Amino acid sequence: MKKHTIIAILCVGLMAASCATVNPGEVGVKQTFGRLNGGIKEPGLIWTGLFSNLITIPTRTINKEVKLNLPSKEGLNVKAEISILYHVQKSKVIDIINEIGLDYERVLILSAFRSASADVCAQFFAKDMHSGRRDVIEQDILRKMQDIIGDRGFVIENVLMKSISLPDGLYSAIEAKLQAEQQAQQMEFVLDREKMEAERKRVEAEGIRDAQKIIKEGITDENIKWRSLEVFQELSNSQNAKIIITNGETPMLINSDASGDTE
Repeated sequence: MKKHTIIAILCVGLMAASCATVNPGEVGVKQTFGRLNGGIKEPGLIWTGLFSNLITIPTRTINKEVKLNLPSKEGLNVKAEISILYHVQKSKVIDIINEIGLDYERVLILSAFRSASADVCAQFFAKDMHSGRRDVIEQDILRKMQDIIGDRGFVIENVLMKSISLPDGLYSAIEAKLQAEQQAQQMEFVLDREKMEAERKRVEAEGIRDAQKIIKEGITDENIKWRSLEVFQELSNSQNAKIIITNGETPMLINSDASGDTE
């Protein structure tokens, strides 16, 4: 009985040693006596055999944080902490293992990043890394890395500059400049507002002047005579007794019957 139990335990142990697991977000490749064999294994339980082992490579997005000193255009050293987001292409896993090895991150990814970031940052001033041009620098480093890596089986998703430490004294200079720029923008806003108000008053004055000119031009002898005729017509239609003195052009009412009765 004990012999059968021992044999069963050994069998279970051999079966367990002949299996391996590929976790979610990874792929696996079997290796036998130093050679890769079989295709790419998807996540799950994999039968490897007694003389094979399983190499796993993550295909999910990797966030690699790097701290380094970046050169600037004026020759300063800027301390930076940058994140590299990348993932491995599943179809290129076997080529990566054969051509680069399992230490691909150090051998290729970080080497390409250091080269690309140094080349790109050397074209910008230190203040640009701390201001609104940071996104431009990130995109330039990303494109440079893609050019260096090429079609080696890696996809650089993004490059993010998390923190920038400028040399002593440069922060205060940048802050002073930004404050001066804000004051200049505020002054420009005030001047534009005053110009708009002056323009509004000028247009308003022109409108009043034009209205007065139109009224003045409309007061002519012909218009006065025409209005006089209209007044005569209105008086003729009235039932009230009135005494009117006129020179034939402009009537003048000097008396009226308040009772409104006429004989």
